[in-house]
Amino acid sequence: MEKFDICVHFLLSKALQSVNQVSKSKLSSFGVTPVQYALLRLLWKKDGQFGYELAKKLLLDSATITGIIDRLEQNGFIERQVDLYDRRNKVVFLTEKGKSIEASLCQKMNEMNNEVMSNFDDEEIQLFKKMLFNMGITNKNKEGKLK
Repeated sequence: MEKFDICVHFLLSKALQSVNQVSKSKLSSFGVTPVQYALLRLLWKKDGQFGYELAKKLLLDSATITGIIDRLEQNGFIERQVDLYDRRNKVVFLTEKGKSIEASLCQKMNEMNNEVMSNFDDEEIQLFKKMLFNMGITNKNKEGKLK
């Protein structure tokens, strides 16, 4: 069997397993998971967002985003505040602790990206990211469920 004549699911699983090992080792000392890092990164770009906005940007459902926000809040990285215009909604803000780890976490994730993508040139990396992004969003129907 050719080494590339393997199902996509298996290849993606093995790649994800490898990337998870590297990223967890880079982030573990901060007490942050890769998906929590992704949420923090959105807040570093624009602090004070609704949970549903963060979920949409990260392509996550409401239950999943709630759990991520809960854990980040429990660890002191973010806080939820009642929306001044609609008390039914809460806005997610970074705490000082959440703001203070930005540079260190971004450096660690850059190291991770460089490490796992070291065998590829810039053009291949951009194409790969585009393919993964497209695979992640185009396989959902209008209700947000996988086809």
